[in-house]
Amino acid sequence: MERRSVAAARLAGLLLLVLAGLVVIPAASGRTLAAGPSGNGALPQLVVLSNRADLVSGGDALVQVVLPDRVDPSSVQVSLNGTDVTPAFGVRAGGAYEGVVTGLANGPNDLVATMGNAPPVHLTITNHPSGGPVFAGPQVQPWVCETFAGFPAPTDDQCDGPATFSFAYMDAGTHTFQPYDPGSPPAPAQIASTTTDQGVTVPYIVRSEHGAMDRGLYDVTVLDDPSASWAPWASQSGWNHKVLYQFGGGTAPWHTNGRPQNDVIDLALSRGFMVANNNLNIRGDDGNDVVSAESLMMLKEHIAETYGSIRYTIGSGCSGGSIQQYVIAADYPGLLDGIQPNCSFQDSWTTANEVNDCHLLRHYFSTAGLTAAQQAAVMDVHDPGVCLAWDVSFAPVGIPSLVSNCHLQGTTFAGDVYDPVSNPGGVRCDLQDYQSAIWGFRPSDGFARSPFANAGVQYGLAALNAGTISPDQFVALNQGVGGTDIDLNFTAERAQPDLVAQSIAYRTGQVTNGVQLANVPIIDLRGSEHLFNDIHTDYHSYVMRARLDAANGGHANQLIWTWEGALFNIVPPPSVALKSFLTIDAWLSAIESDARAVPLSQKVLDDKPATATDECFLGGTLTETTDASTCNAAFPHFGDARLGAGEPLTDNAMQCVLKPLDPSDYSVTFTAAQWTALQQAFPDGVCDWTQPPVGSQPSLPWLTFAGGPGGQPLGPAPVSHPGPPGP
Repeated sequence: MERRSVAAARLAGLLLLVLAGLVVIPAASGRTLAAGPSGNGALPQLVVLSNRADLVSGGDALVQVVLPDRVDPSSVQVSLNGTDVTPAFGVRAGGAYEGVVTGLANGPNDLVATMGNAPPVHLTITNHPSGGPVFAGPQVQPWVCETFAGFPAPTDDQCDGPATFSFAYMDAGTHTFQPYDPGSPPAPAQIASTTTDQGVTVPYIVRSEHGAMDRGLYDVTVLDDPSASWAPWASQSGWNHKVLYQFGGGTAPWHTNGRPQNDVIDLALSRGFMVANNNLNIRGDDGNDVVSAESLMMLKEHIAETYGSIRYTIGSGCSGGSIQQYVIAADYPGLLDGIQPNCSFQDSWTTANEVNDCHLLRHYFSTAGLTAAQQAAVMDVHDPGVCLAWDVSFAPVGIPSLVSNCHLQGTTFAGDVYDPVSNPGGVRCDLQDYQSAIWGFRPSDGFARSPFANAGVQYGLAALNAGTISPDQFVALNQGVGGTDIDLNFTAERAQPDLVAQSIAYRTGQVTNGVQLANVPIIDLRGSEHLFNDIHTDYHSYVMRARLDAANGGHANQLIWTWEGALFNIVPPPSVALKSFLTIDAWLSAIESDARAVPLSQKVLDDKPATATDECFLGGTLTETTDASTCNAAFPHFGDARLGAGEPLTDNAMQCVLKPLDPSDYSVTFTAAQWTALQQAFPDGVCDWTQPPVGSQPSLPWLTFAGGPGGQPLGPAPVSHPGPPGP
């Protein structure tokens, strides 16, 4: 009962703000009050519990009829589009009058509650197809629905199919998960038991639901009694109503579905957590963070309608999985309550600046004759091998003619991919075209807009001022580095900014803004790569910290935990992973129990566990220390080429504001010939890093791209009202 009352209080408070147009209700945020508040008149209220009423998908919704005081529920009739659905409702545990309304048509639906002689109360529920989209805008085409063992075979071109189920048990002897057949179960002694963090002891059997949603494939795994059923108002006792949500690494513009991550994770399941993900939350399958947010929201709605209300959701994931956590928590607040970004990047597009700059610099250095130490100084890295790793692994994602980027090799659509000569109107397999619902298209050629630019960037400025490269080398570098065009071809000229794309980058939060992140506990897990030539360099954690400082005046909600990683093996050691999981769980539990009428950001700070602070884990013994100087000495962090060009640690400029060249900006004196050459290299000026980036503006949370690129705020959630149907 306490869990339901906490969620009720949260949602009731949010409803008041929504009516004032101040906030958007996060999806699947919990239940409302079991009985109507005093003074609400003689009319019931209709509330969708599983999502916002205008973001529902899949044809069903968990609904509560909030009744006036002392009203007999048997006097209430509920209809959907004129059809009686009253039998779907009942008085549930705790006294709430709830039901799962099914049969919603795509588009607006009129749900009506009537009571005696009172006027009918209407709520418009807008349903979207189970295959999407909801708010992510037009879906990319073509799309291939692949079939995977254990998952539903697609029944339509949206990859839909009925869910399948599998079971596993924890073997008491081997402590490993083994397949469980409900029709022929093992002997009870073979099945281990587990006690959840709620003190409930159950046989350690889990059920995995495998389904299709938003054109991807999902998995939901939870402790389960195979002989019992589930209902959203009668969850099985093994679930603690918390969710660990997995995000996966990489970045790619796949035009197919894929297999989600395995959710059979002992760390979480043994404590009563549900574990879930969609393959669209693997960034190596789906390089569109808005689609990732949409699929997360849709799956949380399904969980609420099928299994019960969610107390809070914790994110986890490395690399591209960290990007999704940061971007979704910032742009679609409420979907993730706490995050654990591992081997983190601050967002995709400013990280792409690093990739593109490495691509340019390596091309220039191939003939320039700079030493490895000089190259590293220009790149602001420990070793130029970092840029080699970026260039080899991720620069090709920007080549639109690579069939493998779209994952269409071997399909009937492989021949439809873009070629600048033979098929200029073909499918473009690059990131911006995959995200065209966000960016829109260039009028000149119909290709998706890109925010990348490097006009005015003085590569190697810090190396010049430190004396690592000479004035001649600095001038030659900036004369010769050039840029890339929309097809990632090298150009002699710098890449000029698309001003429309620049504004969209900030407005939509594709460049992550830290404002909404103040409402989220963050444990940034950093397996240090400072000695290895891997792309997951340590400074990215501190870039996000700088953005939190810039947005909120502090970063006390972000912890950075560092240990010695190994090349391409930066998964947290088990002890670190466990400590992070338990710490963020305790943090969120304290926030959940905090009933004060103060901003959530204040609760995040006030309710942080006393032991939750920055720390590092030293050596093979993982000796813990919170001493900052010790950690900084053991794990130094470097930067990227734009930081080496003078950009501040926020590292958030897709394109800088330009200013005239000024000799006083340099620690060296240029000759007249060098200065003339520098002026020719920068005819429009150089970056003024004291100014906000071109197009910079506050990001807007909860944008929908259904109406076109650039997005529009969703606005207040629909609420029920007496009188005729409609908003």
